[in-house]
Amino acid sequence: MTKKVRVLRSRLAPRGYVMNMFGVLLTRNKEMITPALINHELIHTAQMRELAYIPFYLIYIFEWLWRLITTRNFYRAYRTISFEREAYAHGHDRRYLRRRKRWAQWRRESTD
Repeated sequence: MTKKVRVLRSRLAPRGYVMNMFGVLLTRNKEMITPALINHELIHTAQMRELAYIPFYLIYIFEWLWRLITTRNFYRAYRTISFEREAYAHGHDRRYLRRRKRWAQWRRESTD
């Protein structure tokens, strides 16, 4: 089962990246959209829904800033955000969202 995902071209998205804004993917290059990337972003959309969207973005930014301060590395700070750890750990598994537990981004077993 493949979920329909809305993908829009936008200059808001940094080059080479995809932004998930309230479940809509923004990118400069639609060719970079793969099934694994869509699944990764669907995991983020599930996280957003659990947190009523705005708190997701606030927590994401604050967690990234905290990790940037502690690691002093942009990439490591990004990859160690709890939301990203879950999405990267399960982005390849198309069935993950069916069995995902609430608040999985903060459960230890979701990123192992």
